[in-house]
Amino acid sequence: MSLAAGPGRGGGAEKQLPEELSLVVDKHVAYIQSLDTRRDELEYHLTEHLRVSGIYWGLTALHLLGHPDALPRDGVLDFVLSCLRENGGFGAAPGHDAHMLYTVSAVQVLALIDGFEDLEKKVENGKMKIARFIAGLQQPNGTFAGDEWGETDTRFLYGALNALSLLQMLPSQRPSEAPLIDVPAATAHIKACQNFDGGFGVAPGRESHSGQVFTCLAALSIAGELDSYLGEEGKDRLGAWLSERQLASGGLNGRPEKLVDSCYSWWVGSSLAMIGRFHWINGKKLTKFILECQDPEQGGFADRPGDMVDVFHTVFAITGLSFAGHPGIVEVDPAYCMPKHVIDKVVRRC
Repeated sequence: MSLAAGPGRGGGAEKQLPEELSLVVDKHVAYIQSLDTRRDELEYHLTEHLRVSGIYWGLTALHLLGHPDALPRDGVLDFVLSCLRENGGFGAAPGHDAHMLYTVSAVQVLALIDGFEDLEKKVENGKMKIARFIAGLQQPNGTFAGDEWGETDTRFLYGALNALSLLQMLPSQRPSEAPLIDVPAATAHIKACQNFDGGFGVAPGRESHSGQVFTCLAALSIAGELDSYLGEEGKDRLGAWLSERQLASGGLNGRPEKLVDSCYSWWVGSSLAMIGRFHWINGKKLTKFILECQDPEQGGFADRPGDMVDVFHTVFAITGLSFAGHPGIVEVDPAYCMPKHVIDKVVRRC
């Protein structure tokens, strides 16, 4: 799947009037399906380092649009498994080094296509092999590195809990077995990343950012500590900071004094949803902004009207429509960025 931008632009060739704005589902499906046909473009090869994540973004968007089978399942499965390395991690593409981010994307794709049984058939103890790779990246202070070279980030910590929960490998999911990771140390690190304004940074003492707010809240949610840690007062404080991310256009930014971007429909929207404060922003204005970012002729969403579309902004724009209750959009799980019904099944909530 190509991660190249375009060919369309947010808003299309001619700006639509507000009453003309509508979600062009078929165009978005066709746009995502077309991405793997662009192999003769230089950008296709320059974005190889994002390939498996691109499949996750595209596949999730298709699920939320109600077209989960729009990509060939066998082809998706074969490609993802071709990215599995001997150490149990996944690279972004065949031959690339294993990294936490691409391992999480690969696990999410396997969950979306109901592929864990296929994994076990093709790779002996495949789920455990992946889980041990992830567990091996936990650091003494509770956080996780992205790979063997040691860079740490709350994204990697969140990704570890996300993927392990989908694999049914969290300590709480296998209480009779020795724990693979130290969850209390992980959540303690997350709590140390919270700032006076209620937000969270990439590490203790770092500036609050909506993307890091999501990773920290989602990690606490998966660990079952979100409500007990924040409480209603903490949710109000954080909700106030998050709601201030909405600007006059209806779009959301990641931190003060920054431009709006359709992808923050996810990072801010999911965070507000997890703390029960999504209604603190104007969902109708957000919906209008998101629809202004789509290309109504060629499909796809851009970061802002007038810019080129790409699959990254497409999926995160669609999640914003899900939070806003747009007709026809499947409910998204705010802690996983996957359809809620898939998460309910895979992590055995039902």
